[in-house]
Amino acid sequence: MSDQLQIASAAFIVMCELAKKREKKNVRKRRWWMSQIYRDNEDRGSNMINSIKNDVNVFHFQNFTRMSSEDFEKIICLVGPLIYKQNTNMRPAITVQIRLAVTLRFLATGDSYSSLQYLFKISKQIISTIIPEVCSALVKVLKTYVKMPSTPNEWLRIAERFGTMWNYPNCIGAMDGKHVVLQSPINSGSEFYNYKSFFSIVLFALVDADYNFLFVDVGCQGRISDGGVFKNSELFRKIERGNLNLPPPTPLPGKNIDLPYVILSDEAFALTTNVMKPYSGTHDVGSKERVFNYRLSRARRTVENVFGISSAVFRVLRKPLLLEPERAQIVVMAIVHLHNFLRQSKTSKNIYNPPGTFDREEEGQIIHGSWRRGENASSLLPIRNIPRRPPLNAQEIREQFADYFLTDGSLPWQNA
Repeated sequence: MSDQLQIASAAFIVMCELAKKREKKNVRKRRWWMSQIYRDNEDRGSNMINSIKNDVNVFHFQNFTRMSSEDFEKIICLVGPLIYKQNTNMRPAITVQIRLAVTLRFLATGDSYSSLQYLFKISKQIISTIIPEVCSALVKVLKTYVKMPSTPNEWLRIAERFGTMWNYPNCIGAMDGKHVVLQSPINSGSEFYNYKSFFSIVLFALVDADYNFLFVDVGCQGRISDGGVFKNSELFRKIERGNLNLPPPTPLPGKNIDLPYVILSDEAFALTTNVMKPYSGTHDVGSKERVFNYRLSRARRTVENVFGISSAVFRVLRKPLLLEPERAQIVVMAIVHLHNFLRQSKTSKNIYNPPGTFDREEEGQIIHGSWRRGENASSLLPIRNIPRRPPLNAQEIREQFADYFLTDGSLPWQNA
């Protein structure tokens, strides 16, 4: 009986081995399709850089990535250690260059994953993993480009730029908030449903006189009002605690009353000692209130331009983001950091913001920047305005600014 058991066991083992070999023979090798420019190069993304020799190809590359080839290589060096994936026996590795190119193409055009799949010959599932991963890496490596001043001298330099460029003294920034439109998040109920009857997260930003982000808060639910967005931000908490390290109050030029350094906002925010907003209502031409509103709006145009340029160049912001709120937040933060990086780059600045991009003023005549041609296509929409009664000292500070703009700080064309 033991001999029969041994023979049966041996026969079973042999049959299992034969079945495994038969299965291996029937396994069809998976085919991996690649674009021709990557086919014969293990480091496929480097071929894209090496292939752009003439001016026409350089133009197409810059339009494709929204930056110069030098900055593309610089970012590769920065994000490479964070997004590099080891090759496996199951599939060829998707190089760092390809991962970055896929992400930049998505941000620049807002193409669907299906379109990117057709262009790069990578599955939608892999693309959906690549984009948030690379965006997160971009935020980490470019975090030094979005930095709020930490010393009084740094704030003073920003205030000097506002005084020089926009004739608004004691100003340390312009702030605004925008809704970033989303598709309906899964199982979110009305959490992200705003007063305009669509789903969104809020992008809140503080901007300097040179169109750079100083502070950004992304991800607040769209249902929250303007005051709630600001009060939930780290910027508000620092102002309340006095932790911004602002310079001490200083008199306006030609005046002798000390006034604090202020942030400019629109009607959506509350008037406080450190936040200036326009007078509400309609005012007569030449009146103190109308002149103040003009001067404030003139200086606050910087934040409008920053939002407009970001959505004009990174066209993923021109349509509702088909992403969950957490991933949408990462994408928007990546755009913010890329904006500052490209604005401060010597080789990409004119690619990102060519001459005529920004609004400008010539003898009181406003000439709109080229970004406004696509303004209506942007999915960055204003947040809700809720009236609030300002404290008395904040009103007095606004009156002092208004008086200054009528006297020592007047401009020849402001009454027009």
